[in-house]
Amino acid sequence: MTNTNYPSVNPDKPEMPDQKTPNGNKQKLIWGILIAALLVTWAYIIYDKSRSHQEFAGLQLQAQTSDSAKNAIQLEYNDALNRMDSLTGSNTQLQGALAQQKSEIDQLKEKIEAIRKRDNGDLTKAKALIDELNGKVNNLFAQVATLTKQNAVLTDSNHTLSTQRDTLVAKNSKISDSLTATATEKNHILDEASTLHASNISIEAVKVKGGKEQQTTRAKKADLLHVSFVIDENRVAPSGPKDLYIIVTAPNGRVVSIPSQGSGTFQTREDGQRVYTNMKSINYTQGQKQNVSFDWSQGDGHYQTGSYLVEIYNNGYKIGEGTTTLKKSGFLGL
Repeated sequence: MTNTNYPSVNPDKPEMPDQKTPNGNKQKLIWGILIAALLVTWAYIIYDKSRSHQEFAGLQLQAQTSDSAKNAIQLEYNDALNRMDSLTGSNTQLQGALAQQKSEIDQLKEKIEAIRKRDNGDLTKAKALIDELNGKVNNLFAQVATLTKQNAVLTDSNHTLSTQRDTLVAKNSKISDSLTATATEKNHILDEASTLHASNISIEAVKVKGGKEQQTTRAKKADLLHVSFVIDENRVAPSGPKDLYIIVTAPNGRVVSIPSQGSGTFQTREDGQRVYTNMKSINYTQGQKQNVSFDWSQGDGHYQTGSYLVEIYNNGYKIGEGTTTLKKSGFLGL
C-alpha cells in the first residue's frame, strides 16, 4: 500500500485533528490586536487633529474678536479725542476756565495710550478708562453749554447796556450841547449887557486965547473940540478899565485919522472893521454913573464948516453919538 499526504477519502474513517491550528489562532489574535491598536492610533490622531483644528479656529476667532474689540475701542477713543479737540481747539476761554478738567483728561489719555501700546493690553481696563474719558468730555460739553448760555445772556446784557449807554451818551451830548448853547447865549447876553452906554453927549468947539478957553461956533476960530458925556450905571459890567473908541467924522464925510495922535482901527460887532480917531481908557466902577470928558484937536487947527459927527464905541458896540456944527466966519471975520 502506498502512503500519501492527502487525506483519506474514506468516509468511514474519522478525520484526525490538524496539529497547526493552535499556532494559527495565536497569529490571528496578534494581527487582531495590531489592527485594533492601529485603529485606535489613527482614531486618536484624527481626534487630536480635529481638536487642534478646533483650538486653532477658536484662537483665530478669539484673535478676530480681540482685534474687533481693539478696533471698536480705538474708534471710541478717537471719537472721544475728536470731541474733546472740538471743544478745546475752538474755545480759547474753555482752555483757561476748565484747565483742571483738561488736565485730568490728559492723564486719562496717557493711561489709555500706555495700554494701547502693549500687545496684550487689558482691553477691559482700556474700555473703562475710555468710558471715564467720555464722561469727562460729556461733562465738558455740559459746562460749555452752560458757559455758552451764560455768554449769550451776558452778550444780551452788554448789548442792552451798550444801547442804554449810547442813549445816555446821546442824551448827555444833547444836554451838553444845550448847556453849551445856553452858556454861549448867556455869555453873549452878559457880554452885551456888560457893554457901557453913553448919554448926555455934548460936543463944543473951543477957541483958546491967552490960556483961556472960549466956546465958539465958527470953524475958523475953533482950536479944539471939547467932548463930554455920562457913562450910565451898569450892574453887569465888572469894575475895571474900559476902552472907549472915538470916531470923529468931518463934514466932508471922512473919518479924521491922525496916527500921531493915536488913530487906528478896531473891530465892531455890527459894522466890521472901522477906523477910530482916538481911544480913551477909563476906570469904571460897577453899578455907578461916571462923567467922561476930553479935548480933541484936529492938529492943523483948520476945521471945516459943517457938522462934525462924534461916535463912541465900547465892546464893539456903538454906545452913543453926538454932533456939533461949525459955521463960517461972519463979516470982518467975526
